[in-house]
Amino acid sequence: MRMSKYHLTVGLEVHAELKTTTKMFCSCRNDPDAEHPNVNVCPICMGHPGTLPTINKQAVAHVLSVGAAAGGELADFSEFDRKSYFSPDIPKGYQISQYAYPLVRGGSINGVTLTRIHLEEDTARSTHDKGERSLVDFNRSGVPLMELVTEPDMHTPEEVGAFARELQLLLRYLGAGDANMEKGEMRVEANISVSSDSTRLGTKVEVKNLNSFKAVERAIAYELARQSRLLDRGDEILQQTLGWDEAKQQTFAQRSKEDSHDYRYFPDPDLPKLKLSELPELGAEAISAALPELPWQARERYVSSLGLHPTTADTLVADLPLRTFFDQASKGVSPEERTLIANYLTSDLNGLISAGECGRSVLVERDPAEFASLIGLVSSGEISSRGAKGTLLVWVKEGGDPRQLAEREGLLQVSDAHAMQSLAREVITEHPDVVETYRGGKEQSLKFLVGQGMKRSKGSANPAMLEKALRELITTEQAR
Repeated sequence: MRMSKYHLTVGLEVHAELKTTTKMFCSCRNDPDAEHPNVNVCPICMGHPGTLPTINKQAVAHVLSVGAAAGGELADFSEFDRKSYFSPDIPKGYQISQYAYPLVRGGSINGVTLTRIHLEEDTARSTHDKGERSLVDFNRSGVPLMELVTEPDMHTPEEVGAFARELQLLLRYLGAGDANMEKGEMRVEANISVSSDSTRLGTKVEVKNLNSFKAVERAIAYELARQSRLLDRGDEILQQTLGWDEAKQQTFAQRSKEDSHDYRYFPDPDLPKLKLSELPELGAEAISAALPELPWQARERYVSSLGLHPTTADTLVADLPLRTFFDQASKGVSPEERTLIANYLTSDLNGLISAGECGRSVLVERDPAEFASLIGLVSSGEISSRGAKGTLLVWVKEGGDPRQLAEREGLLQVSDAHAMQSLAREVITEHPDVVETYRGGKEQSLKFLVGQGMKRSKGSANPAMLEKALRELITTEQAR
């Protein structure tokens, strides 16, 4: 992206659906992606008059956990408010949210300061691709929804993307949500301002419902370029809400930007005030004590304590099932084997998954201890790198003891001197021209001969012993 003479500032509002058994204010199943529309519904989440909501404690705990992980201030007192606005997917004519007393204030993630984190209910889902009609599915109506608001701390699209990815990871590590953006489980709204003066903010525009990290970065980059052009011409930037057209790679106007007073917030009279100190399991001390190892803590441990390469650590931390498998497989092994386990997981096993040789379920279905045994064979020299790849391919499909699999496939490394001499002689006989180029001083030719020997042995030959045997035979025959 070209350098701009204008100063970009971005703050985010992130909505994330929470993983709970039931919806936020009723006992309907929390399953917005049910096979059939409008099956997980009841009078409460359909907004029927006279119904009374109740607060989902699990959802409150999830939000408090995110706040504790971010180092925020957890509220002792909180309450829910009615946020009034009309939309076809808001059945009551208002949304139950939080305004004056959020569950969390402050904290930071990835160096970005948080303003607040609060809890509300999701809307229903509207579809507009059914001919001349629009349809509404209330399976999502009332699903617990966390809203996280940041300070305007970010100044590049890449910085925003990195923050959103780290938040997604955090939600997954905490078990608070899957945060799959392509499914709408995490939606990002970017508040963007562009100014010629780095000491003040420009007019704020909001880009709504960005549903991929790439879309977030592209929309911000587009707005920086668009607003810069307007400022160059001396035009006014309007405060408004924008959408993002992924196909056209551009924003489009939706409506004028609302302010908080437009929503006519007031405390919901049907819900009790929350005094969290009266609920020991939701107190700050209990919430903090229950936190698992967090993404940035795992990253630090892998690099500083275990000595893994930062790129390898990033790959493991970004993939929770892969990271869990690594932690189980690397228990009690030597530092050398631990590094090999990490490398084989992030390159070879991930490569087999990407190539379709096995599914990601292999990380659950296969025994990590067996994988560690395979790496032990590599570390001890009982199996070559090529033999390990062959054994790994069989293991992901069948499972079982790697040594037995390698023996069955003829992949255990052969280190018998007589066998190496015999193999070397076969290679020399098959490639006399290459032998002559080696004798002429081209050292690389010997590597080719070793490769041919490894190919003939299906990776079972000891490459160091094979190379030694080749050198000795070629030298001996040349002397004759």
